[in-house]
Amino acid sequence: MTTPGDPNFMTSFARGLRVIEAFNQTATPPSMADLARLTGLSRAAVRRCLYTLQQLGFATSSNGRYQLTPRILALGQAYLANTPLPTAAQPLLDQVSAEVRESCSLALLDGDDIVYIARASARRIMSVVLSVGSRLPAYCTAMGRVLLAERGAPWLDDYFQRVLLTPFTDRTITDSTELRSILAEVRGTGFALVDQELETGLRSLAVPIRDGSGTVVAAMNISAPARVSLSTMCEVFLPSLRKAALELEQQLRY
Repeated sequence: MTTPGDPNFMTSFARGLRVIEAFNQTATPPSMADLARLTGLSRAAVRRCLYTLQQLGFATSSNGRYQLTPRILALGQAYLANTPLPTAAQPLLDQVSAEVRESCSLALLDGDDIVYIARASARRIMSVVLSVGSRLPAYCTAMGRVLLAERGAPWLDDYFQRVLLTPFTDRTITDSTELRSILAEVRGTGFALVDQELETGLRSLAVPIRDGSGTVVAAMNISAPARVSLSTMCEVFLPSLRKAALELEQQLRY
């Protein structure tokens, strides 16, 4: 966090990034007023950010609505090109997805959300289309719980104080005490299984990915429709997932 008056902090740059991030929160091209509301910035500040993005070729507008251009993908590609994790994981995700005939993904914890950095999609089973860069709340996702389980008590205290535990289905666990108990169990078993808490009809199983020092750096999951039984998830899918995770961890050590 920065403090007011920090001479090294570029406020205008931060505003521009907030405007870019706000595009993720709209299903249709937003107006200037939409972006001001989503970012909490003044319309004048948003206008300057949009003007700059347009001049640099990162955004375009039509009839008062704004869209990011394909050039914005270069920003995300810069991350993917400079970290070995997605590249190393993709063949393993493809392999697991082919074995179990379900989608397999890799995600990191970013703030209070998980962000997908690699994915092998077998079929669309969610109402929300997931791809690299997609974000989901950590507390009600299997990969999120794997990543949260490795955080210390002080961090989790802050997390549960600031996060609004919104129910997505009638199965979503929103009690912080119960979630803490679940995280402790995940930490002990080494995997998380979420049953229709994010979306009705969707189950997800996840395991951690550790680096050479033993630190959890990512999570890998298999998502499946609810017609796939919980016993199948644990007895058939979990061994395949753990095998792929171990192979990825071995690659990260070298």
